[in-house]
Parts: sequence; C-alpha cells; structure tokens
Amino acid sequence: MKNMQQMQQMMKQVKKMQEDMQKAQEGLKERIVEGSAGGGAITVKIDGHKQIKDIVIKPEVVDPEDVEMLQDLVLTAVNDALRKADEMVGKEMGKFTGGMNIPGLF
Repeated sequence: MKNMQQMQQMMKQVKKMQEDMQKAQEGLKERIVEGSAGGGAITVKIDGHKQIKDIVIKPEVVDPEDVEMLQDLVLTAVNDALRKADEMVGKEMGKFTGGMNIPGLF
C-alpha cells in the first residue's frame, strides 16, 4: 500500500515537472537574444524557438563590389545569435534537468 502511495506521489511530481517544462518552453518564444558581426555592423535577433525576429544591416557595410563579405557577416551574426539562443535554452531547461543534456527533450 505504501509503495502505491509513493508511486502516485512520484507520478504527480513528474506531471508537475512536465507542465513546468512546457510553460518554460513556451516562454522561450518571448525571450530574444542578439547576435552580431563586424563590430555591430550586422545584428540578428532570434527567439528561444530559433525564429529570426530581426536583421539589421548598417548601410556602410553594403558594398556592391564585395557582396561576399556581406554574406559572411550575415552568416556570422546568425550563427552568433543561434549559439546564444542555444545557451539561453540550455540554461532555462537545465533548471529542470539538473544540467543533463537529454536528447530530444528540447
């Protein structure tokens, strides 16, 4: 009988943790990080669901003679923003997993 009560209590705790994790994941949609390149010449804003929200390119880095440099800067800024988003998500979800990286969880 006691084992059954412990099992029920544990299941309640697991359900609450799942609900809390779901709320935290939904909240990540509202959290924005910013990546940049070229000393801020290009900035990219991305949310915790890895959706790009904004890209700003300062006019002085737009050189029709050097499109490749502009492409590299955009790529660098996007990758910087993605890395920061991963860090933010890992930190937020780490509260639930004790820092363990559980594949497929988030």
